[in-house]
Amino acid sequence: MAEAYIVGAVRTPVGTKKGALKDVHPADLGAHVLKELVNRTGVDPSEVEDNIMGCVMQAGPQALDIARTAWLSAGLPENVPGVTIDRQCGSSQQAIHFAAQGVLSGTQDLVVASGVEHMAKVPMGASIVQGLDFPYGEGWAERYGMQEISQFRGAELMAEKWGYTREDLERFALESHRRAAKAIEAGHFDREIAPIAGLAKDEGARPDTTLEKMASLKTLREGGVITAAVSSQISIGASALLIASEEAVRRHNLTPRARIHTLAVTGSDPVYMLTGPIPATEKALARGGLSIGDIDVFEVNEAFAPVPMAWAHETGASLEKTNPNGGAIALGHPLGATGGILMTKLLHELERTGARYGLQTMCEGGGQANATIIERL
Repeated sequence: MAEAYIVGAVRTPVGTKKGALKDVHPADLGAHVLKELVNRTGVDPSEVEDNIMGCVMQAGPQALDIARTAWLSAGLPENVPGVTIDRQCGSSQQAIHFAAQGVLSGTQDLVVASGVEHMAKVPMGASIVQGLDFPYGEGWAERYGMQEISQFRGAELMAEKWGYTREDLERFALESHRRAAKAIEAGHFDREIAPIAGLAKDEGARPDTTLEKMASLKTLREGGVITAAVSSQISIGASALLIASEEAVRRHNLTPRARIHTLAVTGSDPVYMLTGPIPATEKALARGGLSIGDIDVFEVNEAFAPVPMAWAHETGASLEKTNPNGGAIALGHPLGATGGILMTKLLHELERTGARYGLQTMCEGGGQANATIIERL
């Protein structure tokens, strides 16, 4: 049976909207991790068969196939193509899936799965162009009406459905900041980060935040429970992983670090929007022949606090094993790069602790989700 291995994984530090990375061009941000991936693995870059890059807001400096632009901006060989994909927040996790599927199918041996997003230069919603039709047409309206479809409403709906109070969410967020600050201080991320623009550590964690400070913030909508404190941050970052076949590992003298164990993707209610990780996780576990108790570490994107909280409740996963070094509430969520960032964090945490199985999942726009199980080697 064919196998797909992760042989390299690197990310930038995650920058804040007004932080050290605000003036870095997104193509150069992507180029930075691509160069670092090649340097760290020692692979001949001309042997790479594709660079699949996730990016959500493909407008302005992130337009015109940033996967190809970033590769060439890195000074890497012109014979390697690049394709930019958009599965919303899960874009670079889907890039990992496509790369692994190319290898598992036997049609490719070496594929880069990468991601980039510069939310300061290209804000959310930038790809919706004023003066052109809105993305939802008559067919959508007939099925779902003209009700609001957004992450913010979805987060409120989840909090309501699962009965989470504002204080419940803020306690979860506070723990995310506590774990992130502790991990940064202990150097848990140092090995996976490629410093850039003088920045070597994630900028978003707030070790001095308190429940009292969180309680002072206004809710994002009147009568709601979601505030900025329980939401992922506007961020800047990039990630890159190298996926290789057994033949490529032998031929290029590479070191497999983890095996892609199981891939799953699923859709869910687009109105609730953010519940997809629940069925995606259940599907991945069933397909992989594993139980929730077999997984040692979970990375679940903290787009909003209700997402991992409801996910853990429904799947039976331990929140102690989930985002052990903090999540996107503290560390940020640079949309198209986050899937690769979470996988890089997951791999390094398995290596740091000696654990065996890791599972990553994240909610995505439109009500869908990927789940990926890896086995450390």
